[in-house]
Amino acid sequence: QVQLVESGGGLVQAGGSLRLSCVASGRTFSLWQMGWFRQAPGKEREFVAGIKRSGASTYSTESVKGRFSISRDNAKSTVYLQMNSLKPEDTAVYYCATRLDGGSWAPKEYYYWGQGTQVTVSS
Repeated sequence: QVQLVESGGGLVQAGGSLRLSCVASGRTFSLWQMGWFRQAPGKEREFVAGIKRSGASTYSTESVKGRFSISRDNAKSTVYLQMNSLKPEDTAVYYCATRLDGGSWAPKEYYYWGQGTQVTVSS
């Protein structure tokens, strides 16, 4: 059974920072490709940042490059999303997800999702 639990969301002013955490259950977390996704009201869910199983390779969507960074601590079965220089357009529910194997970052290919954490950036 795979369970993902996000935390760390909240209300922040533009230019501020937040760090999201996602704790996973499962003995083979170190083998999972992990991603952060977000969904704003009225919009489709989109990829934000991802990290390969080893942690050596990370990816992010263009709109967050230079501001967001993803990391993982396999010993703690946790993946993080550090968000700096937040903008009002970053407001969304943020989800972590895994597809267990490796592959694309398309949301439809991710099997397991957390419940989401709300991030609201005020102008």
